Amino acid sequence: MLTVLTLLALADGAERLGPAPATGTASWDTFLMLWNFKPQARAFRYVGHKDVITSVQFSPLGNLLASASRDRTVRLWIPDKRGKSSEFKAHTAPVRSVDFSADGQYLATASEDKSIKVWNMYRQRFLYSLCRHTHWVRCAKFSPDGRLIVSCSEDKTIKIWDTTSKQCVSNFSDSVGFSNFVDFSPNGTCIASAGSDHTVKIWDIRLNKLLQHYQVHSGGVNCVSFHPSGNYLITASSDGTLKILDLLEGRLIYTLQGHSGPVFTVSFSKGGELFSSGGADMQILLWRTNFDELNSKDVLKRNLKRLHFDSPPHLLDIYPRTPHCHEGKIETVEINPKLEVTDLRTSTPPVVDILSFGSTTTTDTVVRTLPDKDEELCKYFLNPSLMSSEYPRTTLKKKSEDMSDLPSESQRSIPLAVTEALEHIMEQLNVLTQTVSILEQRLTLTEDKLKDCLENQQRLCNAMQQKM
Repeated sequence: MLTVLTLLALADGAERLGPAPATGTASWDTFLMLWNFKPQARAFRYVGHKDVITSVQFSPLGNLLASASRDRTVRLWIPDKRGKSSEFKAHTAPVRSVDFSADGQYLATASEDKSIKVWNMYRQRFLYSLCRHTHWVRCAKFSPDGRLIVSCSEDKTIKIWDTTSKQCVSNFSDSVGFSNFVDFSPNGTCIASAGSDHTVKIWDIRLNKLLQHYQVHSGGVNCVSFHPSGNYLITASSDGTLKILDLLEGRLIYTLQGHSGPVFTVSFSKGGELFSSGGADMQILLWRTNFDELNSKDVLKRNLKRLHFDSPPHLLDIYPRTPHCHEGKIETVEINPKLEVTDLRTSTPPVVDILSFGSTTTTDTVVRTLPDKDEELCKYFLNPSLMSSEYPRTTLKKKSEDMSDLPSESQRSIPLAVTEALEHIMEQLNVLTQTVSILEQRLTLTEDKLKDCLENQQRLCNAMQQKM
């Protein structure tokens, strides 16, 4: 079956599959794939979603994976060989984006139901919704310090949200096209947007000002990724190319050709020494950079230092840098690995299928798969990313072995009445979800009609004024 790669994430190591660099990919074939490159190439295919997977991201420590799908659900996976996952149900339309906060405690999801939802990872509970967009929300990202969320929508706006007040604190609009993707710079002072109108824009959120505007692609821009230093930005486009921009000098420095069709995604590794790209040609290309390398743990520690309870507002505690004078543009370099670089690909790596089983979380219901008597182990399953990286590996191994000894769902004695009651609650929640979706559609139609009436009224007033 032909597949089209849609979103991709790159981590420095998924601990339970080995210490080597791992890439997670999502595709139109509904499978989530984890690729290990050392010591031998191997792929793990996670089965659980029922429709196209639209987004995937590693937690900050790389030991938890979140995925979004057109089946209206979000799943949290433990990237091991057991395939344990938790399912979140709250959106009433396909989910387009998932993003972890820098400390791994929160998850933001964006959906075609025009909302952004924020989840608590420690308890796996829904917290709140952000609902000011008037069209599908394509992407939502946390700022490095976790105090802001940026979102982009097909209503041609980019909004900045305060996670404390849950209010929209800034709004950027575009009259030409909408943004497919948006993200914060590593220092949190700027955002970059990938436009359907073939443009890449850099906005300063402290001054609410457009800083840089690039028109280097001949097709819609689908994704952008900042280098951890913040000095470079890589873009992926439907014109089949990747572009690397030097943000300090404000110019294009590299054009990368390797895909034979639209490129949907690109992502730097945490340290910036690698980046990977995926496209409609069913290929994942892994690239090595010659930029300044950064230690991924230092990057994470730098972001976590900015997280404290009495911190001042994000927009006020960072002072803008002086503008950089742009010099004349220098000729760019075009790289085509098919012509200039030896193809190091080996034969197709073996694929291990892993079937998902786990729990389901709705807006107000949490179902656990582990017994309450072992609370510490339960917390580990709910969110392993919250555990310290210095946690003894022998203990983790012991707990993993203990988990295999737990009774399965079929072996547990659950009263029939409780089972029927839970099924009835789930049916009622599904009915409520469908009702809310219908009401949202009717509200949208009403808004459109009201807008038309106001426009007609304005035209009549203008005509009367001209006659007078």
